[in-house]
Amino acid sequence: MGEVMRKIHKTSAYLTVYLTLTLTVILSLCLALIEGARQNAMFLEAECVTDIGLNSILAEYHRELLEQYNLFAIDSSYGTTQPWVQATENHLEDYLNKNLSTDDVFLDWLLYRDFLAMSLENAEITRTLILTDDNGAVFRRRAAEAIWDDSNLDLFEDVQEWLQVVESEKLTERDIAAEKRKKDKELDEYDGDVIEISETEWITVDVKNPTDALEKLRKKGILNLVIKNPYRLSEKTISLTNLLESRVKAGCLNQGNMNLEELSKGEELLERFFFQEYLLKYMCHYGEEAEGITLSYQIEYLLTGKNSDIENLKSVVNIIFAVREVANTSYVFSNQECRLIAETLAAVLATAMMIPEATEILAQILLFGWAFAESVYDVRCIMEGGRIPLMKTKDTWHYKLNSALNLNLDFLMPVEDTEGLSYEDYLRILLFLENEDELTMRAMNMIEADIRATEGNEYFRLDGCLDTVEAVVRVKSAYGYDCEITRRKGYSTQ
Repeated sequence: MGEVMRKIHKTSAYLTVYLTLTLTVILSLCLALIEGARQNAMFLEAECVTDIGLNSILAEYHRELLEQYNLFAIDSSYGTTQPWVQATENHLEDYLNKNLSTDDVFLDWLLYRDFLAMSLENAEITRTLILTDDNGAVFRRRAAEAIWDDSNLDLFEDVQEWLQVVESEKLTERDIAAEKRKKDKELDEYDGDVIEISETEWITVDVKNPTDALEKLRKKGILNLVIKNPYRLSEKTISLTNLLESRVKAGCLNQGNMNLEELSKGEELLERFFFQEYLLKYMCHYGEEAEGITLSYQIEYLLTGKNSDIENLKSVVNIIFAVREVANTSYVFSNQECRLIAETLAAVLATAMMIPEATEILAQILLFGWAFAESVYDVRCIMEGGRIPLMKTKDTWHYKLNSALNLNLDFLMPVEDTEGLSYEDYLRILLFLENEDELTMRAMNMIEADIRATEGNEYFRLDGCLDTVEAVVRVKSAYGYDCEITRRKGYSTQ
């Protein structure tokens, strides 16, 4: 019996040692798994909290900028006088601390123990991309993205065709008014010449330029010829002193330290088109004015950069008129029927003035005058909502020569054509011909001015608007761990 009991005790001792060793290994494994889970959970929570924090500061986008111009950006001034990235850092730290805190856990002192015990050590925004960076390239990119899905690519092809016509016909390279003045001067040289009629009779040449009446109209200003009621035009002005362009010239512009992704040549051309369509959609122009904005003719300002609506509209009308005058002059000089009509009348006038040798000069002057009158008709038609093709044909030509020489603005009633280019289409052409950086700078000027005109935004600056931020977040745990997370977040939709 005693021998049996000794064997039982010996066996129990073996089991006790075995279980002790086994439990030690299992417990070590469990603790290692728990600690590994704690460490991985800490990294996961750090990543989640960082993402939430960055998304939260992105959610603080400038409301007025979105409402007026469909652009997302963080205003790092937060309504103060100066933009400051440190202010955005502070906001980020607040969001991180709130998401790491367990203060909102119900009865945390009774039911909950913080398994991770994490806290924020440091949060730093190390890199930024600002809307005005790279001469406004970031702004252009975001503007293009804002209208990408709403634009008509067929219109893009039309614009490219129009630009080819402008280039091939040199519609922006000739100064028809100067060419006309040169011919007028050549004709004036005959004035006062003494011509021998017979041995006893002499006559002094008295030159009468058949286009004098048209030149008097030109001197009134093209705007007064093509707008029925000039007194109804906007007289708004804008001060350009404190806007973005002035800060660029003064060298006091805030700049980010990130690079915008480069595009291919084809993508750049498409972006240019989308950017201009964005401007035409979100900024107003003559015929589509808006209330409560700094200037009523914003697109005209983008093209000429003057500080008043009247001056901007006048300049744009003059440019469109110059394009139409080149196109119409090219037509009448190349059309045999038009040339024959002008030469016939010129021969009669030259004979009547006793200077038959001036027939060719007179014919050219008549053709110039004819093109001028047609151009007045064209631009008035465009400004009243009609359409005029870039290059005219016999079917689209309006005036006969005698009607052109007796141009009466009171009876100049444009016919609304269904074919051709509208005023907005001509603006599209001019926008493409304008220097891209200059166009972008003026557009940003306009946005700043409009946003500042709204309540609470008198210090708004586009160079304080963050498009993309990169942050380095460092968190630590009371259990002896720490980690560093780097994240980049922005508003790009591409």
